[in-house]
Amino acid sequence: MTLTELKYIVAVARERHFGKAADACYVSQPTLSVAIKKLEDELEVKLFERSAGEVTVTPLGEQIVQQAQSVLDQAASIKEIAKRGKDPLAGALNLGIIYTIGPYLLPDLVRQNIARTPQMPLMLQENFTVKLLEMLRAGEIDCAIMAEPFPDTGLAVAPLYDEPFVAVLPTSHPLAVRESISSDELKNETMLLLGTGHCFRDHVLEVCPEFARFSSNAEGIRKSFEGSSLETIKHMVASGMGVTLVPRLSVPAEALKPKARSRKEPEPMVRYLPIHDGEGREPPMRRVVLAWRRSFTRYEAIAALRNAVYACELPGVKRLS
Repeated sequence: MTLTELKYIVAVARERHFGKAADACYVSQPTLSVAIKKLEDELEVKLFERSAGEVTVTPLGEQIVQQAQSVLDQAASIKEIAKRGKDPLAGALNLGIIYTIGPYLLPDLVRQNIARTPQMPLMLQENFTVKLLEMLRAGEIDCAIMAEPFPDTGLAVAPLYDEPFVAVLPTSHPLAVRESISSDELKNETMLLLGTGHCFRDHVLEVCPEFARFSSNAEGIRKSFEGSSLETIKHMVASGMGVTLVPRLSVPAEALKPKARSRKEPEPMVRYLPIHDGEGREPPMRRVVLAWRRSFTRYEAIAALRNAVYACELPGVKRLS
């Protein structure tokens, strides 16, 4: 039994396809198939059920693949321990980040990381929360920046910041002249939502839960619309299709600053309004955290990444320690 064979079975279990697994491991499919057959013969068990165009993991194979991933993690830890003896921060850090954080945090974060730890480049992967959790468990990424809540998978989690939501209205909307808006007032509006799979969609529905029903019946076609990204939804708001909520970091720097416009400067198409529900009530917000496998040994790399996040400007959010 070799580490290479264990790597192959983990890849097949992840891809559910021998050809794709071979591509991911940078070997030919016959090489991968022969190695897996050798391992099955050695263990005297069948790891995979093969059929036309489909590969499934046997119940016993699931347990073996899980243990194989643990062995691969431990083997990687040996290399990391040796590397840390020379430079604890040496080597790339594979960072996952959800779609509704990446475009607004990464530009500043990458600059801060290069300035502070140039020997630790960030290898970035944007995706949905569910997919990033899978990639963390499989060891495909080292850590991920996500928003709570997400399923408890035994990960180590460190809070980064609390980020309030901001309402976006068309400039022509009667409420756009206000300095703030309440959650109750938003419930009377046509809400534009991100598509299914975005955790920020769920956060918005926590603020306005009555909009959840719009996704499951024909009435929703007239009352609620979905977009693929926050920037797409902002354009939908600008066209007068409805209103939405966005995280504070996605608000353009100049949007919340009162300033005198010149005659040549075009009228903004949308207004960003803070949400104020009365004294003593916190505005709706999300908690952004950094998560990593407990078996990941590069503690200094995690600490350096957190420090790089804290060094970012992060306007309007509450930093957490």
